[in-house]
Amino acid sequence: MQAMYALNFYSPIVADQLRTHRKTATIRLGDKSGKYRKGMIVQVLCGARYSPREKVFDAVIDKVEVKMLGELSPNEIQHDNPMLKHPDEMASFLGQLYNRDVSLEDTVTIIRFSEIKH
Repeated sequence: MQAMYALNFYSPIVADQLRTHRKTATIRLGDKSGKYRKGMIVQVLCGARYSPREKVFDAVIDKVEVKMLGELSPNEIQHDNPMLKHPDEMASFLGQLYNRDVSLEDTVTIIRFSEIKH
């Protein structure tokens, strides 16, 4: 049996952004290129940690890119969070998400994905 991978999102606001395709990427702290690769099929899920999750849709990973947070373009940031534009805004957003200080020198992975229509 093939292993099933998931992209999990904790915020209910994100579920709506995913369904309306305003969110088409996720920016994660650290180098995740060993875990996620272009062409992989993943389940996109929403729900709090240690709680039931809602499957939003299946997706294909279009692109995985690793860079420093300070190198992110406004376009890349907006694919993750339509409310943000600048790397310093993303740093404080990620800091809240991961509950630690995040700097522009931190390594991040941009994972672009597309919904698979059934």
